[in-house]
Amino acid sequence: MDRVTEALWRVRGEDPQDLEALVGRILGYIHFVLPDPPVSRRATLRAFLPNDGVDRVSALPYALLRNIVSRLPDKDAARTAVLATRWRGLWRSAPLVLVDSHFLAPAATSGGQVALARAEARRVTAAVSRVLAAHPGPIRCAHLTCSYMAEFPTLLARWLQTLAVKGVQDLVLVNRPFPLALDLPDALFGMPALTRLYLGFFKFPDTAGLPRTVSFPNLRELGLCTVVIFGPDMDFVLARSPALEILCIQANLFTERLRIVSRSLRCVQVVVATDLDILLAYAPHLERLIVWSVLANERSNMTIKIAPAPSLSTLGYLEPEFHTLEVGNTVIKVIYLLNPRLLIFRFLYLRT
Repeated sequence: MDRVTEALWRVRGEDPQDLEALVGRILGYIHFVLPDPPVSRRATLRAFLPNDGVDRVSALPYALLRNIVSRLPDKDAARTAVLATRWRGLWRSAPLVLVDSHFLAPAATSGGQVALARAEARRVTAAVSRVLAAHPGPIRCAHLTCSYMAEFPTLLARWLQTLAVKGVQDLVLVNRPFPLALDLPDALFGMPALTRLYLGFFKFPDTAGLPRTVSFPNLRELGLCTVVIFGPDMDFVLARSPALEILCIQANLFTERLRIVSRSLRCVQVVVATDLDILLAYAPHLERLIVWSVLANERSNMTIKIAPAPSLSTLGYLEPEFHTLEVGNTVIKVIYLLNPRLLIFRFLYLRT
């Protein structure tokens, strides 16, 4: 924990260790919901050789060899250059899949990625910078979850600029706290090739002064995990993502309302959210709205208001103790319930 956060927590009369434990649990939840990278170190990378000793793999078409290399963990892909003359240069010409956890020492991953020593994280951060500098692109996927980015104030912006230039399509970017909400550079808005984006432990940039031309034209899936983002900025992202189909919000620090206006969204998932009203103002293609494990206090009530949503078929998991559901002009309430905690709507099917 950084000294500023620790001092602030003590001023409030709280134990900083309690905060660290809470953040550790949240980080564990985030790693649980993050999409898996397209390559894995657990895969078997060897097979039985034929008795004749003929290297048939190296004789494959060049395009197929590039495809093979692009599906290997980064370190293994780079090492293919020593296999044979035909393999030299393949790594630099193949689309890159960069997963920083693949650079962790085996001992560092024995307990998962939640607890990671800063020295090991710095080593991984340096390795990522070297790979980004050495590979000319394109970058198919970057899965970066092991760096304490607050230690490198200008590095994150350089990474994002490099990823943008090299056409990254799939980006998972999680800062290791503390601080809990590190400012995300504006370079994020220079990535038109993105199809999937997951962010964790950041403060989303202010979008008020951005040009009208800024957009995410190809973004289909967006995940915000413990990201500080205000209503106008969320509105901006939805309005500038015409292909967005999946929105996942986990443990976010929002303002009082999440307003959904999108012609393309098909699924919205809100998990472990703060007190947050949800308004489906215009979502003609939305099929699923999942609200799960809401962090509500005793005086709060979360309102889910659904304007005409002709495609909505699944709505869950509603807790009558905390949720008020409005469909059009109709308010759905629990009239009589001895123990509100005993009744939870797992799924509510709406037919139109």
